[in-house]
Amino acid sequence: MIDVVIVNFNAGKLLGRCVAAVIGLPAVARVVVVDNASADGSIEALRRRFGHESKLTVIENRTNVGFSRANNIALEHLDPSSPYVLFLNPDCLVSGPVIDRLQRFMDHHPDAGMAGCLIANPDGSEQRGCRRRFPTPFNSLGALFPFLAALPFIPADSGFNLAGGPLPVHPVEVEAISGSFMFVRRSAINLVGRLDEGYFLHCEDLDWCKRFILGGWKIYFVPEVKVIHYQGACSRRRPLRVSWHKHRGMLRFYGKFYRDAVWGRFVMTIPGSIAKGCRHRAKSSPG
Repeated sequence: MIDVVIVNFNAGKLLGRCVAAVIGLPAVARVVVVDNASADGSIEALRRRFGHESKLTVIENRTNVGFSRANNIALEHLDPSSPYVLFLNPDCLVSGPVIDRLQRFMDHHPDAGMAGCLIANPDGSEQRGCRRRFPTPFNSLGALFPFLAALPFIPADSGFNLAGGPLPVHPVEVEAISGSFMFVRRSAINLVGRLDEGYFLHCEDLDWCKRFILGGWKIYFVPEVKVIHYQGACSRRRPLRVSWHKHRGMLRFYGKFYRDAVWGRFVMTIPGSIAKGCRHRAKSSPG
């Protein structure tokens, strides 16, 4: 049986649609929704619609404790004997066969610590981030300064986002998948550890993928499985604050895994400078 964890922050009607898509599936044992002090009525609407569902547990935090902490809170309310946990964003809609297919894949690949799928935009196009490399100091230079791509010593495939390239025909091993949809083996969590609560929003998924690989687990992208993600539905109200946390998270990621790498100290100053600017703008913004 599979547990589903959903962290909500002002997802509106999408939260109800997300829960409705998974709670009735026979393979799903329980759905835990952790709310980070939403103010849009989404939790009240969820209780009215699914208050009778024994599978559903709703946990309401008094403040926004961040994405990592909220997911870890949910893990405390799950059956530790459940073999898999699906970490799902509330703006991500899952069709019936998705969970069954990924469960079968994980059952046949005991080396897989987690698996992701093709995450599509509402128009059907592949969404950035659902398959990617780790943002190392080297490939981050190309992302931060696109003009460097013309230099002969910068490989054409040095970017860390793989979306837009040809889709593989079969499941392939990747370095990282998107935190909006992570199908994770519970025994791997027990060995690797939970999400790093030093991240508030963004980059915690990269951190977890990195730790899984360092722990000897493989991460797979399964292209024949597809979900729709209404990206940004929970964060578009405060773009400056989201940008600040994104750059702050990247700085933490570099500090943990690339501090001693060549160019590492130089590149670490870039997200730090950007983060300081975002923090200043966020403080001066009325939002």
